[in-house]
Amino acid sequence: MAVIKANSEDVKLLARLMRAEAEGDGEQGMLLVGNVGVNRVLVDCLDFKDIRDINRMVFQNPGGYESTQKGYFYQRARQSEIRLAQRVINGERIWPASNSLWFFRPVGDCPPTWYDQPNTGRFKAHCFFSPTGEDCPEVY
Repeated sequence: MAVIKANSEDVKLLARLMRAEAEGDGEQGMLLVGNVGVNRVLVDCLDFKDIRDINRMVFQNPGGYESTQKGYFYQRARQSEIRLAQRVINGERIWPASNSLWFFRPVGDCPPTWYDQPNTGRFKAHCFFSPTGEDCPEVY
């Protein structure tokens, strides 16, 4: 059962985002990016107020994703990414992104916080950050 509303085009759009942002980190990395995207649709706090669907989440500007803002969001979704996207839409949550609303790829080590949000962990190239329950209880 889906945790957010999504039609087949939404699933493909999320899959494209997952590929653009984390293809180099493999399936697990793409699932983590998908977790962040689904979390942004689920919550109504911080930078993500009124982001109630996948399209608005993917193209949020400012505050959105580098791939859609810097021109590397151009590849179509393959069946493998579509299956991954459907898994996160169906509620699969994976640490360290299970409650995360942000991630980025630092040059070196992950900072302990990013925009005042604590680091929850790293997977390969990406660091993940989750709000506190006080800042955004909907993500927990």
